Amino acid sequence: MEQTYLKNTPIREALHAYLPVFGTHPATAVEQVLVTQAAGRITAEAVYARLNVPHYLACAMDGVAVLASSTFGASDLEPVSLSAGQYTVVDTGDPLPDGCDAVIMVEELIRRDDHILLMAPATPWQHIRQIGEDFSAGDMLLPSYSPLNPGALGTLVAGGILTVPVLRQPTVTLIPTGDEIVAPDSDLQPGQIAEFNSTLFGSLLKSWGAAVETTAIIPDRLDDLHLAVSVAAAHSDLVLVLAGSSAGRDDYTTRVIASLGDVFCHGLAIRPGKPAILGRVGSAPVIGLPGYPVSGLVVLEEIVAPLLRQMFRLDIPARPTVAAQLSRRLLSSLKYQEYIRVRLSRVNGRYAAIPLERGAGLVSSFLRADGWLIVPQDCEGYEAGDTVEILLLRPLAAINETISVIGSHDPLLDECADLLAREIDPAVQLKSTHAGSFGGLLALRRGEAHLAGIHLLDEASGEYNLAAVAKNFPSGEVILVEGVYRQQGLMVAVGNPLQLSGLADLARPGVRYVNRQKGAGTRLLLDYQLRQLGLAPDQIAGYTREELTHTAVAAQIKSGSADAGLGILAAARIFGLDFISVAEERYDFLILASAYETPAVQNFLAILRSTAFRDRLERLSGYRIDQIGRVLHHA
Repeated sequence: MEQTYLKNTPIREALHAYLPVFGTHPATAVEQVLVTQAAGRITAEAVYARLNVPHYLACAMDGVAVLASSTFGASDLEPVSLSAGQYTVVDTGDPLPDGCDAVIMVEELIRRDDHILLMAPATPWQHIRQIGEDFSAGDMLLPSYSPLNPGALGTLVAGGILTVPVLRQPTVTLIPTGDEIVAPDSDLQPGQIAEFNSTLFGSLLKSWGAAVETTAIIPDRLDDLHLAVSVAAAHSDLVLVLAGSSAGRDDYTTRVIASLGDVFCHGLAIRPGKPAILGRVGSAPVIGLPGYPVSGLVVLEEIVAPLLRQMFRLDIPARPTVAAQLSRRLLSSLKYQEYIRVRLSRVNGRYAAIPLERGAGLVSSFLRADGWLIVPQDCEGYEAGDTVEILLLRPLAAINETISVIGSHDPLLDECADLLAREIDPAVQLKSTHAGSFGGLLALRRGEAHLAGIHLLDEASGEYNLAAVAKNFPSGEVILVEGVYRQQGLMVAVGNPLQLSGLADLARPGVRYVNRQKGAGTRLLLDYQLRQLGLAPDQIAGYTREELTHTAVAAQIKSGSADAGLGILAAARIFGLDFISVAEERYDFLILASAYETPAVQNFLAILRSTAFRDRLERLSGYRIDQIGRVLHHA
């Protein structure tokens, strides 16, 4: 077969060519398992009941069993009295006593010593479950290829089925590759990358119903990879070579698959995920996944899931969708079908979709994402405010319970999220997006978040936040709640090796600075302080080097790639850095008035005022609490 190397094959075309090669797994691949151990499996053939359910005449209510004819004529004016020998007290599920053909609920009885009075007649067979009422022996309980969910398992046991024939789970072998890939370790050296893709991909495959094996890490040597793929293909139903595809260097995976079998496609018209390889060795599909985790996840969703559905009848449901309004303009290349991770916020009865970072290596963005926005290959993108369809990665019910925070970064938001789960309700989640204080103001104006963390200095008054709120929300619509006072300062390496004493020293030759992004309150504070000192930004090496969070700035200094950065004391303490205080500022919470009285936001405010939250801040250090939770400005 002709080998196709790194082209730009549309996803539908690739699936149309690839899936028919493998057909459906033979029906003989069956095993018998205990029903109690069959959750998530797929029936290999129809399953029939062995018992009637119920298998006896059963009382369906608590009350008394009677012969219906003995109650005829009963009315409010002429009640019927039955003596002890004419009725039997029964509970729900009891066998129907001999000589009885009706059950009267206890609520309809009037007791007189050992007699009962009936104000209405019973009808024959009322409140009695007939033999086989639910199903009868011989009835088909499940057809072939049915997923065994909890309801199905309970029904099988009730029907006398203790073992069930199921399709054998497909075995998927993951082969991690690369000289730079090492076993997970907290003490990684520069150039080493922890092998986490097998954990990420393997857990998803297991949730789909596959049995997963992971080999040892294979270095970038052709012979080693040739042997690993050959062995895996011989005993596996599907082989995935991790970091086994690339666009910019010799690709051993393509050569290995071609030498052992067939390469059907190398290069998909998707982003991320373009370098994927679709091949076959023997009867097993062998797929080379890109090394970046999000790229691999896209290929799993778009190629591997349809393959497993077809070959092994796995019950992998299509992801549900929801309509949402896009928060900002998105441009996309006509060369690819693009998969963009988004956060969803339900604000004022509608969903807003906020695009996250597009980098394929940002695995945390997948953790933070609520869904995918798929931009078709023939689409140049969308405008802000467009209604788009989002494929959900989280249940909509969970999204509806989420407090959306967009604004300035502070580790205290993570502590709030944890305390909400521990102290209030795990269903109430808080998710924050670090867009800077001005980004938070814009998000609230567009109805994309419930609240924003802000620390915006008004140079004229020296006050924080009030002037910015009045300027950006002249018609109200928001409530400003007092937060915390926190220390801002220069974070430097332990021992302050450059002997920096303040912001003026940032202009010294050889000092490498790392900044926050435009619109961040910390960036505004720096610019204000530099003007006070008579310094221009271009006098500071690294002024244009930007990070989105205080902890990201601290990480650069800790690693030695920068010498100083302005940030909060809590971030310096997390990374064990020295700290040169510059200013104390107030970090407040700006809340949409329409969201203020909601239970979720009130729970958030309760956490802010709690002793447990104060304890957390004390451990972080660098915070002072005055009247936290006090309303400073009302709509």
